[in-house]
Amino acid sequence: MDIDEVANQVQSRADFEDFLRLLMVDLHRHGQKWANTSLAEYLGGFQGFTQDMDGYYKNRGEDVDLSQPSWRVLADLLLAARVYE
Repeated sequence: MDIDEVANQVQSRADFEDFLRLLMVDLHRHGQKWANTSLAEYLGGFQGFTQDMDGYYKNRGEDVDLSQPSWRVLADLLLAARVYE
């Protein structure tokens, strides 16, 4: 299962912890595919996606309560921060 699929299945704190371990593995194995590999770039991607995530979920046809983010939304944020510019 790839990391995107894992992120989509995050429902609990334990799932999120597993996702974080896989995200670190992904950075070590496939970091060259990440657009944002420095902490500053990664945080910039995190910030940018946070500002635009309403549209992301709307475009996906998902009704997500972003006023109280779930473990899955946190996983989506961290995943998107890899490449979001």
